[in-house]
Amino acid sequence: MTERIIIAGAGGQGIMLLGKVLAEAAMKEGKFVTWLPAYGAEVRGGTSHCMLVISDEEIGSPYVSKADTLIIMNSPSLEKFKGRLAAGGLLVLNSSLAKPEKQGKVKIIQHPFSDKAIEMGNIKIANMIALGCYVGLRKSVSIKNVLGVIEDIAPKGKKDLVLINQEALKKGVAL
Repeated sequence: MTERIIIAGAGGQGIMLLGKVLAEAAMKEGKFVTWLPAYGAEVRGGTSHCMLVISDEEIGSPYVSKADTLIIMNSPSLEKFKGRLAAGGLLVLNSSLAKPEKQGKVKIIQHPFSDKAIEMGNIKIANMIALGCYVGLRKSVSIKNVLGVIEDIAPKGKKDLVLINQEALKKGVAL
């Protein structure tokens, strides 16, 4: 099993954190993982993306030319990366900030991640809702390990951050 993923959105949407949490969860399961972050020259609000490969075998390159999955958090990112989704691939889309077009032979799962995050009281957790949605669909890593990574990487004394991010992940899985 090899899963090639591109995660993209605006700076400040937690794109790198989403990728890092997924990568760490895969490593906990003994899988081979590469995580390649890419930041735009812009500050918060500019584009950012990361490429992630999860595999049961050694990985030759961290670069993803054709993704099995795109996790897209806004419209400019959809425009930039929609051509990089392989036929039969999965598009997980934040419908709060982007609308899909007819995309050939791909599976599109869209939910208003940003709106759901606002309903939960914190726009910054939209990334964890999107991650939960992806993990619930693809099952490339266990939800238990993702929940553990969220706890492991949180700053000491920030239990409230851990709890809201874990709840966001569970909300995404339920979608």
